Amino acid sequence: MTASDMTENSPPPAEESPAPQEADTASSPVNWWHEARSIALLILAVLAFHSFVAKPFYIPSESMMPVLLKGDRLVVSKFPYGWSYVSPSFHPLPFLKGRIFGHMPARGDIVIVSPQNRREDYIKRVIGLPGDIVEVRGGQIILNGQPVPQKALKPIRVPIDGNAPCPPMQFPGARRTGADGASYCELPVKQEVLPGGKTYVTIDMGPSALDWYGPVRIPRGHVFLMGDNRDNSADSRAPLEENGLGGPVPWEAIGGRAEFITFSLDGDSTWNPLTWLHALRSGRAGNSLRPRSVDAPK
Repeated sequence: MTASDMTENSPPPAEESPAPQEADTASSPVNWWHEARSIALLILAVLAFHSFVAKPFYIPSESMMPVLLKGDRLVVSKFPYGWSYVSPSFHPLPFLKGRIFGHMPARGDIVIVSPQNRREDYIKRVIGLPGDIVEVRGGQIILNGQPVPQKALKPIRVPIDGNAPCPPMQFPGARRTGADGASYCELPVKQEVLPGGKTYVTIDMGPSALDWYGPVRIPRGHVFLMGDNRDNSADSRAPLEENGLGGPVPWEAIGGRAEFITFSLDGDSTWNPLTWLHALRSGRAGNSLRPRSVDAPK
């Protein structure tokens, strides 16, 4: 084989691969418009959930003791009664009549309500519905001419802590020391049974100005609300000037139904994270806030 034959039969030389381009190490600029839009959409999603589905709620007072204690955190569902002007978070709207997909609350439900003269939420129990005649005589509810059954129960003891200090002005003579050496607030309680059988427990420390009210007929589209801590509740029995609800409230002012407690804090924690776990009250997480039912006349 000649040199010329070898040249003719040999494969063509491989083409040189282009040199790899140097990687672009420069980072692309941040799209601030895209980031701001993502954050805004997240905020809108949270607000929409709070406004139309459910929101957390903090108990700031003793007005619903013994079922709810100051420091309880709970979930309020927004949809059971439909939606109204108070449904959006922070209540930015003026009073608007009517509800979307509206349903009247049931007697015994615990609801959040916005007073007519303030942009804040109260939490109370539904006692009367449209057309009912409500009266309170000596602390006894008279509903449509019939006394709501009451039964005295054994006093309960609530542990005294930063959020349940058992103030003498509210609970005179109620402080006790238990066999364990801890301090307790011993409170007299009664069980009430509403028409239809919904039952719950109230606190009544004795005669007070709120023990007498009415009679009043609840107008169409209104409900009558009371706190379970009967002597310490700014509810439908108290005038607006005394931070009460000023009588029956329009159902548009109802913002939702209380469902269950998520957790509860005793108010004794500090800035130190080591105290936060100790501040959790035991035995309250997951407690349902729907009233029990017993056999009762309709």
